Amino acid sequence: MRLKQTLAALLIVSTTHVGFVQTAQATMVGTEAVAQASQPATARSADEARAHLNEAFARADVQARLQALGVDSRDARERVAALTDDEATRLAGEIDKAPAGGIIEVILFVFFVLLVTDILGFTKVFPFTRSIR
Repeated sequence: MRLKQTLAALLIVSTTHVGFVQTAQATMVGTEAVAQASQPATARSADEARAHLNEAFARADVQARLQALGVDSRDARERVAALTDDEATRLAGEIDKAPAGGIIEVILFVFFVLLVTDILGFTKVFPFTRSIR
């Protein structure tokens, strides 16, 4: 008897959820559309991206936040110069997409990159870290 009640409850729940099934529609996508979608709207060269990042790090509020985190602005500029072309372009794109005040995320990203490179022994920016080497 208990098995019949459980089965009946399961069937009731499953049949009520049948109405919520969503359908999908597939269409053909051309090569041009895929190529356009993969390109960012504001494609920029790596040099332009680095210039944009240096402009962002030159702002007074950003430098104040870097100082509060214990990062010297010279170290941040050196790290921007050491970024690969893809990293610089991606980071500049994130700054452009960030809402007002979103530069804090970029500062935290640079802080954590510097922190990890300190721990791995590639740099020595923070006095409170010990290298694992």
